[in-house]
Amino acid sequence: MNTQAIARLDLTKLRENAYFALRDAFTRGAFAPGDTLSLRMLAEQLGVSMTPVREAVRRLVAEGALVDTPSRTLMVPHFDARRAADLMAARLALERLVLDQAMDRIDAAGIDMLDAILTRAKDGPDNLPDLVANHDFHFTLYGYSGSDVLLPLIQALWLQYGAYLNLIINRPQAGQIAEHAHHHEIVAALRARDRSAAQAALQADITRSFRFLIPES
Repeated sequence: MNTQAIARLDLTKLRENAYFALRDAFTRGAFAPGDTLSLRMLAEQLGVSMTPVREAVRRLVAEGALVDTPSRTLMVPHFDARRAADLMAARLALERLVLDQAMDRIDAAGIDMLDAILTRAKDGPDNLPDLVANHDFHFTLYGYSGSDVLLPLIQALWLQYGAYLNLIINRPQAGQIAEHAHHHEIVAALRARDRSAAQAALQADITRSFRFLIPES
């Protein structure tokens, strides 16, 4: 099981913070399909009691990131190719839509902010992708859409995708990917106000990762 640490919490807003800390860990690939977890283990990593973790886990189960099995064991859902294909189709549909909206609102300063995220991006241990920069880039861009409807839906898709991301980044080929190539293409397209080029770069970015899981995609 992946033992990546989860950030410890500020003790003032435990229930909310426990959920967001765990959601962040799942979204960024801290756990792999089939991993089994316990409330005690999660609470120890967060540095809190099991009560706020229990409530956070209920939300994660409802959102599809975890399964509460009949034996009361918490488990990350196993890999399923059909589900992966559905996630890819949903991400393509919603993220292309929100990108289109963001392009109507983003200004030069916003584009510079995206460029700055890429400039400070660093490879992780063993030359693995910088998942923090990847997440920050996408959600900073999508935030310019101003959509209160689409952004939570996309966040939920990334939450379910996180376990599959864990599979991708731990494959030998992951260290050979020019991780931010399509991100730089998106920035260039934003500066040129080239909507079709931005959409093409985003589609290439999303489908590339899924090809590790479903090669026919």
